[in-house]
Amino acid sequence: MDLHSHDAKPGAADGYLVGPRQAWFAFAMTIGLMMVDYIDRQVIVSLFPHLKEAWGLSDKQLGALVSAVSVTVALGAIPIALFADRFSRVKSIVAMATIWSLASISCMFTRNYGQLLAARAAVGLGEAGYGAVGAALIASHFPARMRGALMAAFFASASVGSVLGVMLGGVIAAKWGWQAAFGVVGVPGLVLALLYTRVRDYRTVALTPSIEQATRSTQGTARAIVKRLARSRTLLWVCIGAPAQLILVSAIWAWMPSFLNRMHGMAPEQAGVKAALVVLCGALGSVVWGAVADRAGRKNPAAKLHVTAAVCVASAAVLAFAFGAGHLGLDLGKQAQFALFALGGFLMTCTVGVVAAVVIDVIHPGIRATGASVLSLFQNLLGLAVGPLIAGALSDLWTLENALMVMPVFGLLAAWAFMVASRSYGADLQSAGDSADEDIHAAPAGAPRSVPA
Repeated sequence: MDLHSHDAKPGAADGYLVGPRQAWFAFAMTIGLMMVDYIDRQVIVSLFPHLKEAWGLSDKQLGALVSAVSVTVALGAIPIALFADRFSRVKSIVAMATIWSLASISCMFTRNYGQLLAARAAVGLGEAGYGAVGAALIASHFPARMRGALMAAFFASASVGSVLGVMLGGVIAAKWGWQAAFGVVGVPGLVLALLYTRVRDYRTVALTPSIEQATRSTQGTARAIVKRLARSRTLLWVCIGAPAQLILVSAIWAWMPSFLNRMHGMAPEQAGVKAALVVLCGALGSVVWGAVADRAGRKNPAAKLHVTAAVCVASAAVLAFAFGAGHLGLDLGKQAQFALFALGGFLMTCTVGVVAAVVIDVIHPGIRATGASVLSLFQNLLGLAVGPLIAGALSDLWTLENALMVMPVFGLLAAWAFMVASRSYGADLQSAGDSADEDIHAAPAGAPRSVPA
């Protein structure tokens, strides 16, 4: 469903690919699928108490059910984004949504831990590359001046999906059993996949022979990625800071329902609803901090990363205090402690939109989805996959409260990495623009050019 040359209207709609109406339709559909993506990912966390009771699983095993999705997402992200960049973003997204929805439905038929772990890995395989491809599609439909806020909203929809997943899992399990939760949340993805065929794709961007050759295979792309990381200090440090913060985020999201169930004595369904409020605060925070960072970076691009680093530090301080106040001899009370959880949730998602916009800013326009998949690889494999597993392992050794108390140290690591990245962001931003101009002029005569984005 790629656009032909006569479909695109460069410059005719203030930088929109084919006009505001089609752009906002693509945005709405892409956000809808992002929400379903994370509903299917996160529905399991509110089912932890049921699974622990039914199969006698350890916290490390429970954490692995969350991490398995992120591992397969990470491993499949680059090949799928590479295919999407050179073939079709829309068709790739339709195929991905169909696969992950069917895999989610299959979880309801599992009869032991091994089967469920394999089914969860299949969910991740279907979701691999979606965030990168969806971000590239949105970025190309809209003017560049709107990109930071739009990326924040797109990735904030993941938080909203997580809210719904955590909430629905507990409620459905209480009424119809934990197996039914997987089936109920898997159906909407199939419906949206069918509707997504009406989204307009952007034209595949012409590349110079050297870039074309480098991105024809996963192996070639891997070499290109290493080369890009060596050339762009911003991309390198963002790919360190982003997953570090997500270790904290994923640990809190995965284990908050269980924490409230064990430490506050809530029933699983009540704990799921309450934990969903923390995730909802994260959804709001990602949009707010994305907009704040955009505003801060208007005159000085590096300020965008300075703001993000500062909020990472604040989130670490708030959450460490919330979980560790008892070790200081302070009795916060359940309501005050939960208020701090909500504040920490609002702060800790500050990186979501910013890092995606920064990476797209410093990458060649012709390989935006592939470039964004580099970030996705790091975020999933070193961030989302690691957080629940580390927290679960530490919980088995200590207690869940103590495990979550030490997780904020990763927020401090993220802040440091973003401060280092800010030193090279301006230069890399300029370099990416110059590189794109040179490649367009160097493209073969008659080759299609990139549409404005």
